[in-house]
Amino acid sequence: MLDFSNTEIENLAIHFVGNKLREEGIKLSDRNVLNEIGDGDEITLQKFFLKPFTSEELFAFTHSSDISLNEIYVYTKKIFADRSQFQTLSKDICKHLYLNSDHPKIKSGEFYVALFKDCDINGQQVDALGIFKSEHKDKFINVEFNKTGLSKISFMEGIDPKHLDKGCLIFNTNADEGYDVAIVDNTNRSNEAQYWKEDFLCIKPKEDEYYHTANYMRMCKEFVTKELPKEFDVAKPDQIGLLNRSVEFFKQNDTMDTATFTEEVFEQPAIINTFDNFVKEYQRENDFSFTEDFEISTSAVKKQSRVFKSVLKLDKNFHVYIHGDRNLIERGVDEVTGKKFYKIFYDEEN
Repeated sequence: MLDFSNTEIENLAIHFVGNKLREEGIKLSDRNVLNEIGDGDEITLQKFFLKPFTSEELFAFTHSSDISLNEIYVYTKKIFADRSQFQTLSKDICKHLYLNSDHPKIKSGEFYVALFKDCDINGQQVDALGIFKSEHKDKFINVEFNKTGLSKISFMEGIDPKHLDKGCLIFNTNADEGYDVAIVDNTNRSNEAQYWKEDFLCIKPKEDEYYHTANYMRMCKEFVTKELPKEFDVAKPDQIGLLNRSVEFFKQNDTMDTATFTEEVFEQPAIINTFDNFVKEYQRENDFSFTEDFEISTSAVKKQSRVFKSVLKLDKNFHVYIHGDRNLIERGVDEVTGKKFYKIFYDEEN
């Protein structure tokens, strides 16, 4: 869990980074911006940088051959070891981003490097290095009045402090394992947007309870919605019922026991056997493995639950939300018209 209630900015550098393919270049600054702003503005900056970090999903720096060849990992380690190098190394970080900004759709923008103190991660107070980029500007209306009335109206272009485009926080923990890294990317999820995470930062998910919970739930959803209908005649309400039971299991348990999960959710031995085979193939194709038992992350459950659809769509006329007992809905075919129908049983109309 992340807590920034006692966090303060210790140092801040602001640069500009353009698109390398369009040869837009970079603009580097030597100033510690904190010396030029008031306390109220510093609080606004803190919210701008830190408020978007609400997910408990963490990453770690990696490299195909040796983590000591990961540039951002090396720069971060040097800054934590010697604060006096902050401004110089912030420029090196900006240059590294520019080298990786070579897709035609990557936008130029302001680039911030900030050093924070007293960040709370899982109850531990640590320093953190923040790296942020803003790519979008908004129009702002500025209205001024004098003693007689309206004096001036003007329009300005600037950065909305409520919207951060890209960011990462590198906590000074688990340095030998690639640090603990949290990321934000509020722009599109297309291939060119992956440069932030894959090319610039070069990070991988940490295999913790969030990782195992999120991936296991994604796998269950894919099995129920795509694989199960290939092997069995499963009606849509039955699929929704299995998805609902899967989510409820994760919500009601603190620890994942895969054997108990399959028995409670899938029940039938034939389906359980099919699921077990699917798990093996899924792990092989995605190049990762699940442990038999793991702690369940409530944050991951909350996020993944949003994509477990419980809606039965019937042509363009009806959407039926199935949240509870699957046995209270029956499917049939009208003998006269040949149209399909569902019969729903309930006690009260709310």
